[in-house]
Amino acid sequence: MAFLPLASRGPTYGRLLLALALDPRVPASRKALLILAAGYVLSPLDLISDRIPVLGALDDIAVIVLAVDLFLDGLPAGLIDEKLAELGMQRSELDEDLRRVRRTIPAPVRAAVARVPEALETVADVARSTGLDERVQQLVAGLKPSDRGADGDRRSWSQMEEVPA
Repeated sequence: MAFLPLASRGPTYGRLLLALALDPRVPASRKALLILAAGYVLSPLDLISDRIPVLGALDDIAVIVLAVDLFLDGLPAGLIDEKLAELGMQRSELDEDLRRVRRTIPAPVRAAVARVPEALETVADVARSTGLDERVQQLVAGLKPSDRGADGDRRSWSQMEEVPA
């Protein structure tokens, strides 16, 4: 029942999350929370099977709520206020909705999930120190390590030689 009043503001909150996720001032570790939550919801693996009516959706809802709460909690208030103003939404509405939702998630669960951004930062530090982050960026950009020129610089698709068929 705590989520029912949120349903009418769902599209606005979706636009808020999108605006924040696209903002370069938001740390990548916070954006990763939303990506991980979306991945969990889309994944066929669940803590509670989706085949169980009502209960099957609860774990997905809990993951989304926790991820959004943690995402927003780690951002500067001024940035959130800026985006809320752009959407014509009052901060008091967001605060009340967050309080309502937080009451539905047990405090120990919220405390455990609150450590996720720090863990993501640790993973990012390891990825940077091992060069994994660069390899992932190359994969995302569609380039393989072998797509580097003789000088070691990454080449774009237009700079690559055409391979005969």
